[in-house]
Amino acid sequence: MYHNPVLLKECIEGLAIKPEGIYVDVTFGGGGHSQAILNQLTTGKLLAFDQDSDAMQNLPKDDRFIFINQNFRYLINFLRLYKSVPVDGILADLGISSHQIDMADRGFSTRFDAELDLRMDRKAGLTARQVVNQYSPDELKRIFVEYGELNHSYRIAQQIATARDTSEITTTTRLKEVLMPLAERGRENKFFARVFQALRIEVNGEMDALKELLLQTTKVIKPGGRLVVMSYHSLEDRLVKNFTKTGNLEGIENKDFYGNLISPFKPITRKPIVPSEQEIQINARARSAKLRIAERKSDE
Repeated sequence: MYHNPVLLKECIEGLAIKPEGIYVDVTFGGGGHSQAILNQLTTGKLLAFDQDSDAMQNLPKDDRFIFINQNFRYLINFLRLYKSVPVDGILADLGISSHQIDMADRGFSTRFDAELDLRMDRKAGLTARQVVNQYSPDELKRIFVEYGELNHSYRIAQQIATARDTSEITTTTRLKEVLMPLAERGRENKFFARVFQALRIEVNGEMDALKELLLQTTKVIKPGGRLVVMSYHSLEDRLVKNFTKTGNLEGIENKDFYGNLISPFKPITRKPIVPSEQEIQINARARSAKLRIAERKSDE
């Protein structure tokens, strides 16, 4: 089952849709954002990306819609293939879809016993099982620090390394059993959510894909067009914030002779838009969402 998209109204308003424009939803998922965009188009068109083939169960039957079953890191290649450069707006809802969480056999949810997989593209090579059983303790520590923001990452890595010496860790349940002694009482769910988030980001190369996507947006969004990005993790949000403010991933400010910031985008949101308490109650996935909107400046 596909759930309501997070911050749907704010995302659509952020795109400032022109009925005849060309738009891209780089994270199709359940199609909620895409359908809302199509509802506002007349002669315009929408291209949507999703590397998860399950997303194809929800494709709208609409002549103005093109679906691309690929990772959004290939954005520019496919936009050129479909003669759709430049575009009027790009929407990215990062992270994991509710559908992926609810599919027990994918291993995305800590609620189900499943093979340690966590691949968004099931044709891809690396799985969470390989990461857990083959990465060195130092490599595991790195991903739990960077992608999980977990305090005692070294102990988590050591606990995994010790357990796998006896027998391979193959399931979500077994991994939770191994790490349960390190989970804070009463906050176990949050702890495991961060462990699995870190593994998922590593397995899918999510940070690299996001960096590649952001850098391509300057080449494909026309002046006055919008970039709308929703993230669920501070690392992602920092990248988006840096990029929309300065035009680079590091957040280094380049200024002209008069002290004006040189950047291809102008942030529309100084601070990220976050969901209301009411939305979070209806949709738990919204809890950590942060939405940033930027407008492409002209190139003069």
